[in-house]
Amino acid sequence: MVVGDVMLDQFIWGTVARISPEAPVPIVEFTRESYMPGGAANVARNLSALGAPTRIHSVVGNDRAGEQLHELLTSQAVKCGGLLRHPGRHTSIKTRIVAHRQQVVRVDRESREPLDPNATRGLIAALERGLPGVDAVIVGDYGKGVVTQELLDAIKGICRREGVWLSLDPKPVHQLDLSDLSLITPNRKETFELAGLDDTTRHADPRQDPRLQQAAQVLLERLRPALLLITLGEQGMLLCRQGHTPFHIPTVAKEVFDVSGAGDTVIASFTLAIALGASPVEAAIFSNHAAGVVVGKVGTATVTPEELLPSFRQG
Repeated sequence: MVVGDVMLDQFIWGTVARISPEAPVPIVEFTRESYMPGGAANVARNLSALGAPTRIHSVVGNDRAGEQLHELLTSQAVKCGGLLRHPGRHTSIKTRIVAHRQQVVRVDRESREPLDPNATRGLIAALERGLPGVDAVIVGDYGKGVVTQELLDAIKGICRREGVWLSLDPKPVHQLDLSDLSLITPNRKETFELAGLDDTTRHADPRQDPRLQQAAQVLLERLRPALLLITLGEQGMLLCRQGHTPFHIPTVAKEVFDVSGAGDTVIASFTLAIALGASPVEAAIFSNHAAGVVVGKVGTATVTPEELLPSFRQG
């Protein structure tokens, strides 16, 4: 089950052959456009692409973008019975203009106000009904208002009561109580923000980076997650557990075209591996390979088992 902020990713594709005479900006000649699920919806489609039966719980606006999101997710085998419409909100849309495989600019149209109490209670009730039979819950907080403290506390309580694994991708700008989760997956910048520390060793080897390990230890002690997985871009990942030496996994990405959505792939594939019985180290290696495949694609992407197998053979 995936819970959180969903959005519609719009891609406008084109080519650039000249600079505008009106301003020093490229003129993009339009060729096509496409739409993909984004945010927590991208986490859900990543799980579905890997073969996991997946359902999503969130709130969208009563608008065409919400309809498109529902249609896209349904076409990718994600169950959308928990995708609730709210007449007072707009479905978030991120428009990316891409030319020659490079993103030129992004335009965001979104709601950021916290979900109102009535809608939050409706979402919690839907979660209560939908949780039986679920092996894991992933919360995707993208700071768009769906993930409130009330909602997160309810999810924690339900998962604790039912013995269900709970993963969360944090957004430090959105201050929530993130304590006592099964897994949190911040990137390096988010790790230091959550720990309240300055990152002064950004280019150091993660295995010999005392500042990074200090920030990780602060989070382990303060938030008490069972697992902390820090994503480090081209430097791979760092798996941290209380009482264990941090385990570094170097990246396996051969080419990097687009990192948008890579964090969604990481939390989806790691949580799926854990739910199927993998050890934390095995899950981290699995998710590292999954991320290595998606960053080689342009746009908010997913990875299939057929695409993953060659990555392991090459590794």
